Amino acid sequence: EMDNNREPESEESEEENPAEMNMICIFTRRFQLSVPKLAPRRRVARQLLSDLLLVSQSVFSDSFFPVLEPAIGVGSACEGWSQDKEEDIVYCMFVPLKPPHGHAFHLEPDTTGQTPRPSMRIRVELVCTCAEEQPENNMLCFLHHSEEELRRNHVPSLLHTLCTGPYLDGEKIALWFQTFVITAWSAVPQSRVYSMKVLPSSRSCKMKLMKASGKSLFVETVFSVQQGDSDIFLSSQPTKAQLPPSTTWLESYAVAEAKFFRLVAGQAPHRSCHLKCLRLCARLLEGSGISIYALKTTVMHLLTLIPLSEWQHKYLLLRVDDILNYLHCCLEEKRLKHFFFDNEDMPEEISLPPSFQGAQTLNLFQHLAEDPAAQTEAMKKFKER
Repeated sequence: EMDNNREPESEESEEENPAEMNMICIFTRRFQLSVPKLAPRRRVARQLLSDLLLVSQSVFSDSFFPVLEPAIGVGSACEGWSQDKEEDIVYCMFVPLKPPHGHAFHLEPDTTGQTPRPSMRIRVELVCTCAEEQPENNMLCFLHHSEEELRRNHVPSLLHTLCTGPYLDGEKIALWFQTFVITAWSAVPQSRVYSMKVLPSSRSCKMKLMKASGKSLFVETVFSVQQGDSDIFLSSQPTKAQLPPSTTWLESYAVAEAKFFRLVAGQAPHRSCHLKCLRLCARLLEGSGISIYALKTTVMHLLTLIPLSEWQHKYLLLRVDDILNYLHCCLEEKRLKHFFFDNEDMPEEISLPPSFQGAQTLNLFQHLAEDPAAQTEAMKKFKER
């Protein structure tokens, strides 16, 4: 489990160049740039998942549902910079799944070609347990006992509950976990402080927690499977644009990104401006057609190219200028390199699957390279921002 406890945000108070600082103050007020107090609510989200997973261990101990690993905070709210208003922020938690006893997961490339992002299917295989010392409940082997014996003495295998054919099904897992959360709610301490509603979601579990005061908190649990020992996972959550088959799991870099921002927070100067730059640029680029992910990728590249000492708060406007210029060049060249592929500046603490070494670079602006009219429109919108 990675260290999720580093809180990236920082407070203001400075005595630099008065004119420069005055300009930064005007920007901060106009764009409501003060980073929201994310840390306390992030702790609530993390503790909630920790308590729910504790309950799940006792509820599912004698069954063959996936093993739920400790949650990992991902996304902008956990990285410390969310562009949303405080009341709209969703705290996203990845819950990695491991195969239950007597089962194994095998990752297979998804050849359906229904998603532009790399994707896989997770084939579930039964594993012989005959040679193992059997615990007191005299567990049967799924492979080598008759169906009648299994039916009489056993709960069903994962293949018969949360799979479609031999493949792990993201929609079935989401529904299973949503049902568990509703039934387990009264068993967690948070139920004494919040009322809880599970919001509609086909591939994740979205919870709205409400205090008596009317304040609410949104927590989303996304299910994931780790690729080997790396920081790259497969995610149950599809993109907003597409809904691939429920047995298709998209490659996600969210855990690696959260780890990258924690590394930066640990090495950057006190009151580094990089999170504020992200918030300001997200506001400036609203309606420009540039995705938040393209912006975040740009900032990650620049955080490895520009020394962290140059991200002090007094350099905020210079760094914003760098970010916008970098994006402008990428639009002109119709090329924005994905951060985690073929990147010589990748921090060595981030663990990538062997398949990433020497893999072809992903171009986040590939759609512009293939459509000159779209590029012209993107440039126009960018200049109008």
